[in-house]
Amino acid sequence: MKLVGIAKMAAESPSLQAKNRVEYFDMPARTFLARCYSERVPFRWMINPYRGCEFGCKYCYARYAHEFMELRDPLDFERRIFIKHFDTDAFLKELAKLPLGERIAIGTATDPYQPAERRYGITRSILEAFARTAGYRLGITTKSQLVARDAELLKEVSRRHFVTISMTVTTIDRELAREIEPMAPRPDLRLSAVRALSRHGVRATVFCAPILPLLTDTDASLDAVAKAARAAGARGFGGNVVFLKPCAWQVFLPFLEQNYPLLVRRYRERFDRSAYLRGDYPQRIAERVARIRRRYGFEERFYEQQEPELWPRDPQLTLF
Repeated sequence: MKLVGIAKMAAESPSLQAKNRVEYFDMPARTFLARCYSERVPFRWMINPYRGCEFGCKYCYARYAHEFMELRDPLDFERRIFIKHFDTDAFLKELAKLPLGERIAIGTATDPYQPAERRYGITRSILEAFARTAGYRLGITTKSQLVARDAELLKEVSRRHFVTISMTVTTIDRELAREIEPMAPRPDLRLSAVRALSRHGVRATVFCAPILPLLTDTDASLDAVAKAARAAGARGFGGNVVFLKPCAWQVFLPFLEQNYPLLVRRYRERFDRSAYLRGDYPQRIAERVARIRRRYGFEERFYEQQEPELWPRDPQLTLF
């Protein structure tokens, strides 16, 4: 089969470094901003500094992204990490084309603070570019305490843009977290990062996602995450129910069979025919999350913020 486009680029990407379970590849990037057309999310633009993610979360929906590169084994997503070239000047030109106030999400199909970031620093380079601009609404999603390394930089970016760091914490149970997110930092380390960001005046929230039926969906489990989030200084709390596309189901089902065999039948009944849960269950979980949010006094609006100090009034002043 003749490879074209991103698949050809991936096949031609030279290896940068090989570790025990992960290999890094050098990949050119034509653009860094990608348009999002989904009505399920509150943003129109995405930035993914890397392709692939080392954390190996059993439920990860983003494994499909490697299929565009003709890498069909769902485990390739966590074993073959592509490091995108970053050009600050080219990126600033991309940003300059966006209207004032656009929402941009960083880390929709990869964790921007996965271990690769320590070595390659692409996410930090992106933030340094945003520190030279103003006028956007930025959201960063991560499971890593490494985000706290950039607290001072994020504080500066927050003077110019609306910024929200969304820390994913599915459970505070260390053993369960290690099972479902085997290479991700411990929940307490993630919460310590929320605490550090909050001390620097950077808006941090905690998102319990995905919520896993019969594993993390009880009131007690969700309440424990919310209580820890409040103690860490998080401004917001939310969560949504898992969906399992085929690429994720291929990994999650064997995980269940090995670790939670008694749950296999019930998951099959719900996910064999559809990636999304139907019926009243999602609504009941949404109501449970809303009650817990109110219980701890979290903001009702997840993205509620005051206007940044250097927010531009004139679209022509977006670039500094």
